[in-house]
Amino acid sequence: MNRIVVGVIRDVETVIARPTDTSARLGAGKYLVEGQRMFLGALVKTNERAIGALVDADIEAGASRMKALQAQRDLAAQALSIANAAPQAILTLFRS
Repeated sequence: MNRIVVGVIRDVETVIARPTDTSARLGAGKYLVEGQRMFLGALVKTNERAIGALVDADIEAGASRMKALQAQRDLAAQALSIANAAPQAILTLFRS
């Protein structure tokens, strides 16, 4: 009879230990998920900052390219003006 009581007590302790073990696993899983969530949040912020820097650099490159094209346009206009003035000067020489 004593063996039966000991066996029943052991079975009851086993049944009681299962929810405790399960809660411990769930708690550990919760902390793991929370750590991953915090890591991903930091990663997203870092990516947003990096993307912002790339966009700023792209805008600056575009602005520089636009200034260069404007300078080329202005130089081309001056060159045309000089080229158009030269025939007029030669004609003036022949009229004299």
